[in-house]
Amino acid sequence: MAKGYWVAHVDVDDMETYKNYVAANAAPFAEYGARFLVRGGEHRIAEGVVRTRTVVIEFDSYEAALACYDSVSYQTAKEIRDPVSVSDLVIVQGYDG
Repeated sequence: MAKGYWVAHVDVDDMETYKNYVAANAAPFAEYGARFLVRGGEHRIAEGVVRTRTVVIEFDSYEAALACYDSVSYQTAKEIRDPVSVSDLVIVQGYDG
């Protein structure tokens, strides 16, 4: 079964409030087995334009990645993030070749 991934690019306007989002998303991420592969960190933009923060989260399956995003607990956490950030997020199925 192919893994699932969230790939997000985020600009944060208020890091103190964003920290509340990080605390609130811990429960749904634990429930759905999320593992952070990239969480901010130093980066170089080699091509194109991206936001200032990149996050990559791995799930055991694409279905788990979708279910986590759609869960009430994650959507509640997202309500904290939305007013203080702008993000692009794709949920993608990993390659199972």
